[in-house]
Amino acid sequence: MRSPARPCVIHCTALLAGLLASAAAPAARADVEEWRLDPTHSRIVFDVEHAGFSYSMATLSKPTGRLLFDPESWEGASVEAEIPMASLDFGDEDWNDTMKGRGWFDIERFPVARFVSTLIEPIDEDEARVHGTLTVRDVSAPVTLDLRVNDVRRNPLTLRRTAGFSATATLDRRDFGMDRSANLIGQTVRVRLEIEAVRGRARGQTAPDDDAAGDEANVSDAPTAEENDDADPQLR
Repeated sequence: MRSPARPCVIHCTALLAGLLASAAAPAARADVEEWRLDPTHSRIVFDVEHAGFSYSMATLSKPTGRLLFDPESWEGASVEAEIPMASLDFGDEDWNDTMKGRGWFDIERFPVARFVSTLIEPIDEDEARVHGTLTVRDVSAPVTLDLRVNDVRRNPLTLRRTAGFSATATLDRRDFGMDRSANLIGQTVRVRLEIEAVRGRARGQTAPDDDAAGDEANVSDAPTAEENDDADPQLR
């Protein structure tokens, strides 16, 4: 692989599903590398029809989790991810409070949504269909994500080998027990995920990440945040 209101419930579900989809699969090979989701550069966006006038949009941020992924093969890929529901944002404080309350996501009792992959269907070297189980408010349902690998290479700013993914999914909020306001809120939730993951070590690997094969950039040649005008603001 070369570098080559209620809608929230659905959104959340789709988002989480997509995020996990970014590296889902069945069983893991012993030599498959482990990657950790980068909560700063990963985000889920979802929308749902609002009374026929528009599509209300929201985001979920700071997902965490682990994925097993070999850039050269989909074999052995898998993913486990969690999304903090407190990050739910519809762009309005009152609306956020309503959606986070007991009548909807009830984040005090259910602060985290989870996704666990069950199967990966390779389409080509950069695309796959990821199947998994998404759990929101203790309600679980199957979710399928269409995933694309955008790039896999050493990040010149962080000096860490990084993989980037984009994924989409379509959910039915009723599958998660969110069936209120059917005359005002659409049932279908469209989800988009943008995910970055940083490589850890392969199982049994003892060498540090900087020595791993496939990292073309030389650590000593990489610019620091102060030296690079285009440096990631998160590193300043």
